[in-house]
Amino acid sequence: MSQPVADATPNDAAAKSSSPTKRSTYIYAAVALVALLGLADATYLTIEHITGQSVRCTIVAGCSEVLSSRYATVAGMPLAMIGATAYFTVFALATLAAFNYKVAGTLLNLMVLAMALVSLWLIYLQAFVIRSFCQYCLLSAAVTFVLAFLLLFRWRKA
Repeated sequence: MSQPVADATPNDAAAKSSSPTKRSTYIYAAVALVALLGLADATYLTIEHITGQSVRCTIVAGCSEVLSSRYATVAGMPLAMIGATAYFTVFALATLAAFNYKVAGTLLNLMVLAMALVSLWLIYLQAFVIRSFCQYCLLSAAVTFVLAFLLLFRWRKA
């Protein structure tokens, strides 16, 4: 006759309790990597804006109209520079959150939510006010929505 086996050994219980933390770490790492893509995009647009270069669109025709519109700057600062700062902040907060800094995770969620709302506003402006689209701006919006999706996925699994 065999003895009944316990449902979980202490090691199994420890592995199960660390699993959400491990999953969160992977999601935060993904957020940090995706934020670097957004940072590269926004940095490129910032450099082009500051140097006065014309950004060449290869997928849609409208980058010049969008990037030279009055909505491309805020208080004299290129909107892309604000975006680059936001993406760098997301990268830093995601890195800190991956190391279990709780406040960083909360700030990260708030930052990405704000970025998603701004992205929606900017897409609206492109579609209905400027009536042109910029592929780099749309890439930035897509990156922001991926960030929001990753954090929403993490929140739902927690």
